[in-house]
Amino acid sequence: MFDDLKQKTAIVTGAGKKTGIGYAIAEKLASCGSQVIIADLGKIPPPEAALKTATYEEMEEIASVLSEKYNVKTLSVAVDVTDNASIEEMMKKIKNNFDHVDILCNNAGASFGVPNTVLNYSEADWIKTVDVNLFSVFRVSRAVIPLMLGKPAAIVNTASRAGKVPPIFNSAYAVAKAGVIMLTKVMAKELGGTGIRVNAICPGQIATDLEKWRFGLEASFFNCTIEEREKEMCTTIPLGYIGLPGDAAHLAVFLASEASRYITGQAINIDGGQCMEL
Repeated sequence: MFDDLKQKTAIVTGAGKKTGIGYAIAEKLASCGSQVIIADLGKIPPPEAALKTATYEEMEEIASVLSEKYNVKTLSVAVDVTDNASIEEMMKKIKNNFDHVDILCNNAGASFGVPNTVLNYSEADWIKTVDVNLFSVFRVSRAVIPLMLGKPAAIVNTASRAGKVPPIFNSAYAVAKAGVIMLTKVMAKELGGTGIRVNAICPGQIATDLEKWRFGLEASFFNCTIEEREKEMCTTIPLGYIGLPGDAAHLAVFLASEASRYITGQAINIDGGQCMEL
């Protein structure tokens, strides 16, 4: 669909689960002919973990399937986006396989300690949530940008509708995503002269594991079923339904392509019309 993306090299963080936005972005890029680096935590989650993270075996399988299906070069790299040493190791592996990076999609994200009010939120969970969702964008971008310089390139950050419209009982995530939106704008100003465009996508309700988990928590909190909570949420969406990971991926890949060559510093909603600010 976007022919200019053929042979471009793209890094997508948080791309190790087939049910997530990151995987959908990686597959869409591969379908356009891009070489794709699948970056995720790559660890077996502890038994008590509410949400399962991608294992390295799953990441390897994704990379192999995308390579075979779309005839593109792929690489899977385990990385902890909250750890600079881990990011440095990721960059070493990438540099051993690719000379240049054209696209960076900062998609890794998670939420801890929710639902909770600001009054009762665990400080450790609050800080961890901000670390994973906001500080990681700074860390990974800082590490990757030197490999992007010299050619037109694009960074696409996954923010959220929550970064624009305050949700209840999820303050750390909302604050982090608002920070991602502002960081996107600052980076766009600073990097404009280098030819690197920086934009953010702001998904609303998208049918991912994280969203289903959230509906489960809220259903318990409001003493209703998950189905009732989802139905109630749909009443706030003008289009009337929950979006799919592919919907968000299509926007991200558009922003990575030359079709959006004159767009930078924007945080674009993909939410079925929930957020219609001026």
